[in-house]
Amino acid sequence: MIVRDLHTAKNTERRVDSEGWNSVRLLLAGDNMGFSFHITTIYAGGELQFHYKNHFESVYCISGEGSIEDLATGEVHEIRPGVMYALNEHDRHILRGKTEMVMACVFNPPVTGNEVHRADGSYASADEHQQAAAG
Repeated sequence: MIVRDLHTAKNTERRVDSEGWNSVRLLLAGDNMGFSFHITTIYAGGELQFHYKNHFESVYCISGEGSIEDLATGEVHEIRPGVMYALNEHDRHILRGKTEMVMACVFNPPVTGNEVHRADGSYASADEHQQAAAG
């Protein structure tokens, strides 16, 4: 059994800060669950373009308001507490925070822990992480 406290974890290396957001990664690849689980905060006024071409992501809004735009279709969906979205086709998207949004996020395959978005909005794949570690 794995038990972690968000309030404790946010003061450890499990917290990753980047421009427009921070993420506390409560479950990671090393936990061997087959997915990672994060509590991510999108800052008010943030406009973040992502493209998880190596991962599937599902997100549930706990608090705050904003929107997600599907860059392939131009569709914009409002985000508020209780709304969930899943990037089941590696969808390129823009996430906009009208207010600070707190989101519960699941990634498959799991992230390793210290990822930040690359220039194309993606995280490196597991193979790319292994290649980098092998040097």
